[in-house]
Amino acid sequence: MSAPFSHAFEWARRQVDTGALPTAVLGVATASGIQALDAFGATGARPAQVDDHYRLFSITKPLVGLAAARMIEAGLATPETPLQEDVPAFGRNRDDVVRLRHLASHTSGIAEPPMDDAAGLEAGLLGPRDFVAGSASRYSTIAFEGIARMIQARTSRTWDAAVADALDPVGATGLTLDETSNPHEVVDGAKNGLDLPRFAALRHPGAGLLGRAEDLLQIGSALLRDAGEIVRPATLAMMRRPLTGDIPRLEPYPASRGQDWGFTWNLRSRAPGLIDQDVYGHGGWAGTEFWVHPTAGVAYVLLTNRVDRPGVDADQLDNAVVSGV
Repeated sequence: MSAPFSHAFEWARRQVDTGALPTAVLGVATASGIQALDAFGATGARPAQVDDHYRLFSITKPLVGLAAARMIEAGLATPETPLQEDVPAFGRNRDDVVRLRHLASHTSGIAEPPMDDAAGLEAGLLGPRDFVAGSASRYSTIAFEGIARMIQARTSRTWDAAVADALDPVGATGLTLDETSNPHEVVDGAKNGLDLPRFAALRHPGAGLLGRAEDLLQIGSALLRDAGEIVRPATLAMMRRPLTGDIPRLEPYPASRGQDWGFTWNLRSRAPGLIDQDVYGHGGWAGTEFWVHPTAGVAYVLLTNRVDRPGVDADQLDNAVVSGV
């Protein structure tokens, strides 16, 4: 543990000691690399280790976003490219145009099915409309199947292969869909309605990746350097531009949560609980967190495995990390 971040690691230990979280793997990085990494707690009889795999759930989204941004850099698409160009069946049920930027900013108006929908990803993508594209923002995991289909059509790479192409070179070599990586069990996943075998079989581009803290920390460190290792600086700036403006924010992310959506990044630019609002990143269904503070020069990762987390306030952790810089 690094002394400057001791309050953050004490926070993680406290969540485990009080039983709020079964495990917590916490890591902090700067542009020069990983500064601190530790693990607390156990899943049943399995102690948490710093190199364990966890289900990232929605942290998958901005990682797919980085692959899509590289597709844009290659001149194969723009944020304005319509999904209908690559999935003609999508347009048959809609009289509006859904563009890549809509898919990437939760403004596509695609009604959201369960993550483990037995009907499959394509059925969810082609499902009913929730609202006209661009007129509102409602969180959409299935929209990332649209991004995945565009990546496949335009790069001839599956979405997970495109993510590996983008991120393996910076040391994020553990990102995978392979269940033999033995991720920690989500202790209350079944209680919260997730059929895990069915979900894993979908290879969901909005929530399916498994990864280690080190993987995300290496990505965060590269993004802090902003030297073009993953995407060019101008591309990262594009990804961080708010795309949701003043349109209505619908549940489960109403306007009171103080955030915008960029190109797959959650921008907590108005979050009332944060010391430093110059931050982008994403959280995941079972408590995972990945955030980058470019002005403060720090990124951090929390991997854990519980859906119901009453009393766990991740803003406290964010403030402790930023204050340790």
